[in-house]
Amino acid sequence: MAKVYKIAVIKGDGIGPEIVDEAIKVLDALASVYDFDFRYNELLMGGNAYDITGDPLPQETIDGCKEADAILFGAIGGEKWDNLPREKRPESGLLRLRSELDLYANYRPVKVYDELIEASTLKKEVVEGVDLLVMRELTGGIYFGQPREKGENKAFNTMVYSKEEVVRIAKEGFEAAMRRDKRVCSVDKANVLEVSQFWREIVEEVAEAYPEVTLSHMYVDNAAMQLVRNPKQFDVILTGNIFGDILSDEASMISGSIGLLPSASVGGRVGLYEPIHGSAPDIAGQGIANPIATIASAAMMLRFSFGEESAADRIEQAIEQVLREGYRTRDIADYGAKEICSTTEIGSYIAEYVSKI
Repeated sequence: MAKVYKIAVIKGDGIGPEIVDEAIKVLDALASVYDFDFRYNELLMGGNAYDITGDPLPQETIDGCKEADAILFGAIGGEKWDNLPREKRPESGLLRLRSELDLYANYRPVKVYDELIEASTLKKEVVEGVDLLVMRELTGGIYFGQPREKGENKAFNTMVYSKEEVVRIAKEGFEAAMRRDKRVCSVDKANVLEVSQFWREIVEEVAEAYPEVTLSHMYVDNAAMQLVRNPKQFDVILTGNIFGDILSDEASMISGSIGLLPSASVGGRVGLYEPIHGSAPDIAGQGIANPIATIASAAMMLRFSFGEESAADRIEQAIEQVLREGYRTRDIADYGAKEICSTTEIGSYIAEYVSKI
């Protein structure tokens, strides 16, 4: 009897529909191998949601996501909506959804594929073998803190963390480290920020329950430097919302293309899975976007939300096989390309390998 999984699908703006369609193609190929029944419910969020409903996150989308087993998400935003009031902008919809679903832990793995080592702007000996995880707190900190205000002569935001918020993300980081190399580097700015001093104290308290994990601390400016100097020193980087936002994008470029890396946002009952890149409206509709990050995000969905480890491994192996055989989208075409492929062609190759591995 087929296993039924309900997936809320939010394609979003720009290249979002293109890359999500390829992830669904791969999932459908997988379903025939494992006897899964994926039931998709397409929902609106972002700029297109605003255009249709006047709200970047309609209540129907919130309700649909809460009824799903997981959410597969593309990307949102674009210059078209940049001049809207903050609460109407596409990004506001995503922030609200994270809050509504209590998605406080953001997993952003960074792995360098051997076939694409030359794609990194860093030297081969620096990036070869890199396999790290940025664990970013996602629903607290300066993006959500009150009070906040923008006036004619002054503007301010507030960075706030409660003990509960730090404890739960720290536990998530240490649990992840237990499944990896058992090292956590907590990144903060405790030399100048009281909230970071608080963060550090709480992380050290949580660490006592994980004696097998080695904990270190690093200021965020030094961490930014160390990521490009010696990224292999890191296993799990545990950090707050704004620092994690910046560091995870920096870390993504170690791999050579932001189009390769997935992410998972978890914490509540329903997890959200998305590529770490944006909506890239400048290339939307051209069929040249790299769907690998979205397809890899679908693999994380299988692993984290459905507990389907073997199926997740199968997708990841198919991605590696496609890269090994020289199939490339345009963003990585200069590095070992046997064939330069469109968005749909790469998706089809991965789906084919998923079917026959």
